[in-house]
Amino acid sequence: MVDSAAVADVVARMQQRLDSLPQNAAHRTPFLGTYLRTTEAVGAAVSGGSFEDPEWVERWDVVFAELYLDVHDADIAGEVAGVPRPWRLAFQAPPDLAALRHVLLGINAHVNYDLPQAMLAVISPQDFLDPELIARRRRDHERIDLVLAGRVKAEDVELGDARTLLDRVLAPLNRLGSKRFLREARQKVWHNVGELHAARLLDEDSYRERLAELEVLSAARIADLLAPGQVLLRLAVAGFGVALPPPKNQ
Repeated sequence: MVDSAAVADVVARMQQRLDSLPQNAAHRTPFLGTYLRTTEAVGAAVSGGSFEDPEWVERWDVVFAELYLDVHDADIAGEVAGVPRPWRLAFQAPPDLAALRHVLLGINAHVNYDLPQAMLAVISPQDFLDPELIARRRRDHERIDLVLAGRVKAEDVELGDARTLLDRVLAPLNRLGSKRFLREARQKVWHNVGELHAARLLDEDSYRERLAELEVLSAARIADLLAPGQVLLRLAVAGFGVALPPPKNQ
């Protein structure tokens, strides 16, 4: 049950996209369904007092979701220019991949590429001048991990892929790997927020240049996810997130 009106509205919009998916995009169902349920869980956590600044988390969560809805709609409409490369790779992945693989592709594109942008949209340059405020923002950013980690086992059941014996044996390790790469990715997201913020303080061109770097890095990680093999185990070792390097002029 979602008490937050703004989050409930986003959930309803996700449900509308889920209900109206064209047949040639049916393979998006696992990610969109997972994202919808996770957004409900975040809304419940906001209403339940799990965050220091629930109003800020609500705004951030809505902006974050809208980035996905916009790119989803652009792709469905055939507006290629409105679909960044990480999402193009995720959307164009072979439809017959396992549901888990499609979920991982979507999470990767959304967290690595969209999340830093969503956070900057709700953290102003003036906010960065207040160390206590930024510390609260970071703590709430990290608290999302508790919500996501709490969904791992449930989503494993929801996906319901046909499993080999090896998959079933590895499932507990896969869940541990999921939680580990969520933490690792979130730490890198915070790093990227700082890098993008520094760039936006310079000028719009500098920001766009750094965002383009993030797009390339995020797309490369999607390509990693499209490689065959035990994806969760491999990512638990190699990492899930991406980190912007220092600016070229440094």
